[in-house]
Amino acid sequence: MWLFGRKGASGFSYYSTAEEVTQGIDSSGLTAIVTGASSGIGAQTARVLALRGVRVIMAVRNTSAGKEVKEAIVNDVPAAKVAVMELDLSSLASVKKFASEFISLGIPLNLLINNAGIGSSSFMLSKDNIELVFATNYLGHFLLTNLLLETMKKTSRETKQEGRIVNVSSDAYSFSYCEGIRFDKINDPAGFSNIAAYGQSKLANTLHANELARRLKEDGAELTANSVHPGAIATNLYRSNSLVHGLVNKIGKYILKNVQQGAATTCYVALHPQVKGKSGEYFVDSNLWKASGQATNVELAKELWDFSVKLAK
Repeated sequence: MWLFGRKGASGFSYYSTAEEVTQGIDSSGLTAIVTGASSGIGAQTARVLALRGVRVIMAVRNTSAGKEVKEAIVNDVPAAKVAVMELDLSSLASVKKFASEFISLGIPLNLLINNAGIGSSSFMLSKDNIELVFATNYLGHFLLTNLLLETMKKTSRETKQEGRIVNVSSDAYSFSYCEGIRFDKINDPAGFSNIAAYGQSKLANTLHANELARRLKEDGAELTANSVHPGAIATNLYRSNSLVHGLVNKIGKYILKNVQQGAATTCYVALHPQVKGKSGEYFVDSNLWKASGQATNVELAKELWDFSVKLAK
């Protein structure tokens, strides 16, 4: 990590904010979908993209909270173009409904920010009987991306602009289960670990971006797919674990990034000219970073893709 304020090759560091890494960038005319935009770094990402001229679709589970964030963004950025749409990533039906409604609008899509995420202190299943953290953090985003891919390709062809897909992952991928992805035990409560389950979902986010990037390159599409580690941030991600949530509230401000810093890498990868043409990469503190271990396993990424296609039907 770029600790103690030391700047990396991009000119940015651990302490850089989303506004700083997008300073001077005019992205008027672009349209973005940001999942999980009703709080935390998702809300900050939506605000900064809107500040830079992007039309932002806030894809949120809680539309009331989303509308409050939208109002706050418009108050802060009067010229902001922001809309709220309902999306529950833990439900495959909700993902399909959202994608269908968005496509029916007939508007372009340049940026897809797969940001939403949850943690869990206990084993739970989604409405589709899929382990909840995996379903929400990864599988819903996998399906959403696949359903919107043709729209993004069409937008890129017609506008002659590079489209970008950004998966918000985490260095927590290194804490996944020893086999990486529990393909045969994805919904098995035996051996469940909340830390490993979260790590598994973040590993899946990174592998997804890598395999998607490979497929996009083969297809010749002017789209990129990358994953980012936002850093350890004091957000409500930890709300399901009262002990961790309490510790974050007490000491987080001293050792964790704030949301302005946490949203920086996402906004950098979404908008900055330095990232043009880069795909299948992993970014930390608004700089290229080398992911390690299972996160770079090409065969595991391919296996995950095939597994996800079957699971998301």
